[in-house]
Amino acid sequence: MENKKKSTIKDIAAVLGLTPSAVSKALNDHPRISDKTKMAVKEAAIQLDYQPNYLSSALRKGKSNLVGVIIPRVNSHFFSSVVENIEKVLNLNGYNIIMTQKVLNLNGYNIIMTQSNELYAKECQEIDTLLKIQVDGIIASMANETTDLEYYQKIKSKGTELVLFDRGEEELNVDYVGIDDYKSSHLVIDHLVSQNCKRIAHIAGFKHIRIYKERIRGYKDALEKSGLAAPENWIIESNLRLDDGRRIMQQLLDSPERPDAVYVAGDIAALGALQVLLENNIKVPEEIALIGFSDEPFTSLTQPSISTVNQHSDQIGKLAAEAFLERINNPKKKSINRIILEPELIIRQSSNRNLK
Repeated sequence: MENKKKSTIKDIAAVLGLTPSAVSKALNDHPRISDKTKMAVKEAAIQLDYQPNYLSSALRKGKSNLVGVIIPRVNSHFFSSVVENIEKVLNLNGYNIIMTQKVLNLNGYNIIMTQSNELYAKECQEIDTLLKIQVDGIIASMANETTDLEYYQKIKSKGTELVLFDRGEEELNVDYVGIDDYKSSHLVIDHLVSQNCKRIAHIAGFKHIRIYKERIRGYKDALEKSGLAAPENWIIESNLRLDDGRRIMQQLLDSPERPDAVYVAGDIAALGALQVLLENNIKVPEEIALIGFSDEPFTSLTQPSISTVNQHSDQIGKLAAEAFLERINNPKKKSINRIILEPELIIRQSSNRNLK
């Protein structure tokens, strides 16, 4: 089948009887172009399926007016909320979000959002693509599989601004926004101890990722502070997906000594764990208490509702966007911003044994 020829500014100009220069100005919202002409040009661009040549524009201007946002997965309320709040801030500065590459740029600035699906190879592909179209900056949270930081170093070596959120490594020495993961675990364990829990297991993320390493460290230290043991076989690393929560919870139930509480480093895995507990007629929280992490919307809707840690996704998105804009507006700035927010424990039915 013959490939369809891509539409150009000249094609739009020919349809409307305008000059290519006038069409270009209309697409970029130039103040000297009338609103009527801008509307006609934009409607023609949509009809002709016109896609801007960002690389050509970047080479011409030395700036692409594009921002790349890389998230591990879109089916997480935390990440979608972060992106939504990045968009809110950048919208005020002329950027619009692009969920796929096939969306028209009408206002001069765009955000290209991609997802790694927690895969290192896909993350590398996305970084390469964003660098090829010469984005002005990348705001990213790393994939679970990522252990080699070469591609993130590549972003820096190209002179492209990089801001990390939630999952980020200090050795990259770039702006970072997240919560105090170590303190989060202390809040969780202190609460479970107050509920007379003494055998507390941890369904963890992979400890090569800094945030999960910090949650594990906080879990161990908080237990030690309370005079409780933290057996290594009760710290089980995983991708924190629903089936991981189910599999590991069943594994804990089948162990010679069952825990009386389970701290899960992600709400989706906590939901899987809760399903297994209920299927095995385990009373939650009387027999086994449960706490998740991230405050996904479903956690308040389950029965029992799931206690969790609020990561402040709205603030993280806003602050990550502001950090990017500060870099763009002050390219000579050398100091690095590490913004660490205070976590909030949300106590619900799954861990509160004092509820009547």
